This record gives sequence, structure tokens and C-alpha cells, in this order.
Amino acid sequence: MKSFSRAIDRFCNKHRGFGIPRLMLFIVIITAVVFFVGGTGLLNFIRFIPPFVLRGEIWRLITWIFIPTGGGGGLGLGIFFTLIALYVSYMIGTTLEREWGTGKFTIFYLLGVLLHIIYAFIVWFAWSIIVPLTPIFLNLSLFFAFAVLFPDFTFRLFLIIPIKVKWLAILSAAIYLFTMVTGIFGALTGPPGQMLSGLFTALFPLIAIINFFLVCGDDLRALLQPLKAKTSPQVIRFKQETKKVKKDLADKSYRHKCAVCGKTDTEYPNVEFRYCSHCNGYHCFCEEHINSHIHFE
Repeated sequence: MKSFSRAIDRFCNKHRGFGIPRLMLFIVIITAVVFFVGGTGLLNFIRFIPPFVLRGEIWRLITWIFIPTGGGGGLGLGIFFTLIALYVSYMIGTTLEREWGTGKFTIFYLLGVLLHIIYAFIVWFAWSIIVPLTPIFLNLSLFFAFAVLFPDFTFRLFLIIPIKVKWLAILSAAIYLFTMVTGIFGALTGPPGQMLSGLFTALFPLIAIINFFLVCGDDLRALLQPLKAKTSPQVIRFKQETKKVKKDLADKSYRHKCAVCGKTDTEYPNVEFRYCSHCNGYHCFCEEHINSHIHFE
């Protein structure tokens, strides 16, 4: 994942003019138009349907990303929630473009689109099943990327409740997983003739976030790892050797043994033993050799 992300960065540095400026603004505007003026006829005209694409309707390769979550012909309360969703998509998209640069954001989004299309074509060619492509999970991958880069950003849930984006991302991931599990279970327990279609539709969310893991996987791993204090290699080896020696001594009759002469605290209870901090490892010495031994390297 790191090599893939670095390859994208190198490409964008060499081709600074690559990318579609304000890509998310363009997508949001067209989606809003489809929502307000579209109906069943328009939605059917822009949906991704593999056999229609193969017979020449190539616009369907792109137009499916403009299908609104609630369909077309917006009315009533759906208008409010759609406008909120479009605003959040625009805000997240433009923030990612500003953070990554136009080139990297364009690659991230178009890679997600391409993975959707490849998956749908594979399923069609292999099993003649049409997987309904929607931009829901593609836009969710943008949200996950935003949450990784800005985990402490605060949203206003229902325009009232403040909540950090990292908690929303965790909740979304749980819903994401629940949707897949219930979809797979429903497909396996449903009518036999619809099992394959249900399985491919249920597995579809996995395809939708491959681009997220490819581009943001290292950032996610760094975010999940607890912060660790920097420790020198010598200290690390000393601690490891300490654990090993303590384990070995647990089964012995003595606690301390001189690494030079072999005296133990059991045989010589009045002798004082010390451990040398300059030796490489965990080594004990009697009072006679603590200052006269050759340090272990």
C-alpha cells in the first residue's frame, strides 16, 4: 500500500497539470440537477447496465456516479436531506483535493469508479448478473479518507449534536459491515435463483473501498497504532535479555550469579552482586568483578 501511494505521489509530482480541478463541485452540481429534474426515465437512461454499454451506450460508464441517493424528482423532506448530503460530499471532496492536490484526488476518485466498473463487468461476463452501481459506497470511501486525515474534525449531527468525525467513521464502518453480513445472509437463505445476485450485491461494498485501503492504508495503520516512546536498540535488547534471564532464574535455586567466577547468592549469601549497565545484555557480577570485568559487546 505504501509503494502504491508513493507511486501516485511521484506521478503527481511529475505531472502537476494532471487532474480535474474542483471535481467534486462538478459531481455535486450534476447530481443535484438529476435529483430535481430526474425521473424514472432519466435514471434508467444513466444507470450502468453492461449489455447496454457493450452495444454503444458508453455514457453509462460515467453517468451512474450522478445518481442521487434518494433517486430523482426530489420532493418534500427528501430535498433537505439530499442537500445536506450533497453539501457534506462537496466539503469532504474539496478538503481532500486541497490536502492531496488535484491530481491525487482525481486518481483516488477515478480509481474507485474504475473498480466499480471492473467488478460489474466481471460479474456480467461470468454469470450474466447485473450489479446495480451506485455512488453511495464510493462517496463513503471519501468520508473514510477524510476521517483518517482529520480524525478530530467535528460535525454537527442533525445540525445540533457535535461529534468528531472519527466516531462517525467507526459507526459508518459498523453499519458498512452489518449491511454486508445481512446481505450475504439474506442471499444464502433466500430463493436459490437469486442467491448469486444477492451475494454479488452484498459483496459490492468491499470493492467500493479498495481505493481507500490502497491510498490511505498506511495513514490508517499509523492512526490506529498507539504512540510509542522512542527507545534505543541497546535498551530494547537489555530489556529483552532481562526478561529472558528472569525466566531462566525462576526455575533455579539462586537469584544472582557472577558472569565471571560463577559465584551465586545461594553459595555466598554475604557477597554483594551488581548488574552492569554498560554491558550488552543483562549480566550479573559479584562485588569482586563488577568493576574489573570485560564488558559484553
